[in-house]
Amino acid sequence: MAYATQSDIVELYGPDALFVADRDGDGVADTAAVTRALEGAQDEIDTYIAVRYRLPLAQPARILRQYAVDIALYRLALSADVLSDEHRRRYEDTIAALKRIAKGEAALVMPADDDAEDDGQGPRPIVVGGPERIFSREKMRGL
Repeated sequence: MAYATQSDIVELYGPDALFVADRDGDGVADTAAVTRALEGAQDEIDTYIAVRYRLPLAQPARILRQYAVDIALYRLALSADVLSDEHRRRYEDTIAALKRIAKGEAALVMPADDDAEDDGQGPRPIVVGGPERIFSREKMRGL
């Protein structure tokens, strides 16, 4: 399931936000470019959240839609050479938030799924342990 779609960009920022995806100058966003940017944004998001969450997410947190849109618009603006300070600020804020999630300083709030008891989508526990010790006190006693 994609984190965001082209219609999400229009819903969040209006149709004028897609001017960065007008590759041929006809006033219409290039759908293929937008799709590639959103897929790239999802991949970039996944590199951060994979530290704490099992991927793919069954039901992505709603904030990931915003993050994917901001990253995609930044990438589109960068490639169209129309990058603004607002695009850069939104991208940097998004990356900072993803880094906080990766460090465990923030968490994704997943939508509730009434049917599933535990789908394993929560933060990954830290597991400390390993194989049985070869040289323990009991095994070395008497040597």
